[in-house]
Amino acid sequence: MWNRLDRHLSALPAWLHEFLAFGIKEARACAFAGSFFVSLAVSRYLPLGGLARYDFLLIAALVLQAVLVAMRVESWRDVRTLALFHALGFVLEVFKTHPGIGSWSYPEPGFSKLFGVPLYAGFMYAAVASYMLRAWHLLDLRLERPPPTWLAVGISALLYANFFSHHYIGDFRGWLALALALVCGRTWVSFQPARHRFRMPLVASFALIGFFVWIAENIATLFGAWVYPDQADGWRLVSFGKIGSWTLLVVISFVIVAARVSRSRPVPGLRG
Repeated sequence: MWNRLDRHLSALPAWLHEFLAFGIKEARACAFAGSFFVSLAVSRYLPLGGLARYDFLLIAALVLQAVLVAMRVESWRDVRTLALFHALGFVLEVFKTHPGIGSWSYPEPGFSKLFGVPLYAGFMYAAVASYMLRAWHLLDLRLERPPPTWLAVGISALLYANFFSHHYIGDFRGWLALALALVCGRTWVSFQPARHRFRMPLVASFALIGFFVWIAENIATLFGAWVYPDQADGWRLVSFGKIGSWTLLVVISFVIVAARVSRSRPVPGLRG
């Protein structure tokens, strides 16, 4: 289907062909995330009977994942990778929603809540990884002069730990972001929407993805996926500071996805 569409698009001016091809492939990469957001939106208005909305969203996420596997959009190997993101995200959610921390909350009832967190929450982290896995394949991502594996993994581990430790020993995100810029400053990522290959600094791609995840977060909170303390009396725009947090979380996702991809296709400097 894509080959037929690409042949039609090739009649357009080259710049427009590449732009549209990039947009279409990005939309395809967001198959899980986009479908989940539709489920989140319609769950506000569907008559669910006695089914709690959080439970409906868990069922919807499981069905969406099964459909993607059945359609061979994702493989079982991809699902195992996404399960890791689900676990990492869920642990972070349990910590952040603990009464002693209270960074955000899930105020609605649900049978599928564990330690106060609905089980569907982990799928929101897995959605970011699903996008990265699909985009890597569809856009044929390649890294130029990537950092050594031990440095990439080490910084990712420190970034994840800081999401917990900053409540007790101070926030080191600024220093970690600086370290990331130094380590990845020479790294570029190239991608190919259609006929031509483009490239950009890897750090810039992290920031761009973090920005769009922040937009998605605003949509999610608008539909009540979770609630920040300043949204308790009504929705308001999520703090711009969250863009930085999401950017750093994207780094963690990227390193894990790069390790997953390198097992099937060599990624210089990031071998499993």
